[in-house]
Amino acid sequence: MREIVHVQIGQCGNQIGSKFWEVITEEHGINATGIYEGDSPLQLDRINVYFNEAFGGKYVPRALLVDLEPGTMDSIRGNRIGALFRPDNFIHGNSGAGNNWAKGHYTEGAELVEQVVDRVRHESEGCDCLQGFQLVHSLGGGTGSGMGTLIINKIKEEFPDRIMNTFSIMPSPKVSDTVVEPYNATLSVHQLLENTDETFCIDNEALYDICFRTLKLTTPTYGDLNHLVCMTMSGVTTSLRFPGQLNADLRKLAVNMVPFPRLHFFMPGFAPLTARGSQQYRALTVPELTQQMFDARNMMTACDPRRGRYLTVAGIFRGRMSTKEVDEQMLAIQQKNNAYFVDWIPHNVKVAVCDIPPKGLRMASTFIGNNTAIQEIFRRVGEQFSLMFRRKAFLHWYTGEGMDELEFTEAESNLNDLVSEYQQYQDATADLGWEPEEEEEEEEGSTSNAVTRQIESRTEVKLETVVETTQETVE
Repeated sequence: MREIVHVQIGQCGNQIGSKFWEVITEEHGINATGIYEGDSPLQLDRINVYFNEAFGGKYVPRALLVDLEPGTMDSIRGNRIGALFRPDNFIHGNSGAGNNWAKGHYTEGAELVEQVVDRVRHESEGCDCLQGFQLVHSLGGGTGSGMGTLIINKIKEEFPDRIMNTFSIMPSPKVSDTVVEPYNATLSVHQLLENTDETFCIDNEALYDICFRTLKLTTPTYGDLNHLVCMTMSGVTTSLRFPGQLNADLRKLAVNMVPFPRLHFFMPGFAPLTARGSQQYRALTVPELTQQMFDARNMMTACDPRRGRYLTVAGIFRGRMSTKEVDEQMLAIQQKNNAYFVDWIPHNVKVAVCDIPPKGLRMASTFIGNNTAIQEIFRRVGEQFSLMFRRKAFLHWYTGEGMDELEFTEAESNLNDLVSEYQQYQDATADLGWEPEEEEEEEEGSTSNAVTRQIESRTEVKLETVVETTQETVE
């Protein structure tokens, strides 16, 4: 079957990852020790997408847990589902990356990376037909960003034709955990641009907003935030894991969602999100789900999709529902809001329908949008980066680990290029005339003429000065 190898890196990645395994085991009816206790044969039908079957009917997650310090690993081993994971797949260093991207990417992380790649190789060899890799990490710290991108590079070298899919926690505008976040994030995005096929951008501020506004939680914990992320993660691969009317897998998603190789950063969403007390007052219908999916307040990325335009959208619906109704609703949304969709991709909404809803719901949907408004995140990070980099603040921590200043400059210009690319496609229209190109050629011609004129005038000045000086010497 279409197996996925899951890698979780750093403190953030491991916390989200362990929550994700709680959600997945529950969906497949597996208890905390890996024994099947479900009630439907469908739960075991494609269980090998995420699990290996071991001795005595025990199901073991195909997951690698990586960190540069042992603390996170110990807390996972000690929690409810600690016994689920294979002990060999806990890989940790003892020093930590100390929020330093260079430590994760070049020094401490580089020492550990061979061990990780070796385990990835081992897990992949046990697969029947490997679909790709799913990586969970944050971009603000040291291990998740530095070592995370190093692992991505290594895996991509070894498995160039497999899909690389990351769930990356981006720095938020108001919720900052570390001071050097802009450095770590910029250096990471520089790597993600080249080496991933799809990146789901999630940030804490958007998750907090959903918890406050929609779910009406007064004191949201990281557990609540992580649960939101996991619903999306589980939704993305639903149609791989359960039978459905319209299938979508990681590759289909990438092919339909990424119009240009660099623009593979998505904003995810999930519906229905309802406060606990008001669930009985809402009807769970397809129109209700589509409405909420496209709602800006449901996005897990802190940027407003109404400020940009959708290049592509994917909607993964779960539960017993009419495919006809789903198609009609998606088309209606597109027609009503056609100003928010680019007009040069005519059918830019992909739909998948899977029959099995998530635990405790009758139907649900996962939203994935490739929207040009996501440039706001990169622009924000880029601005914070240049403020610090102009003064060379904190730079010695990175150069001390063997990094070069040139790498920072390169990462910054790559990030700025990405922002302008998004802007270019946001402003692009469907009609491509020939006039602009001719104008550009004329402009190029005129600029080249201007340049030659400048060169001629400079040479004349130089000649005059030479003549003057020779005259003086003669006198």
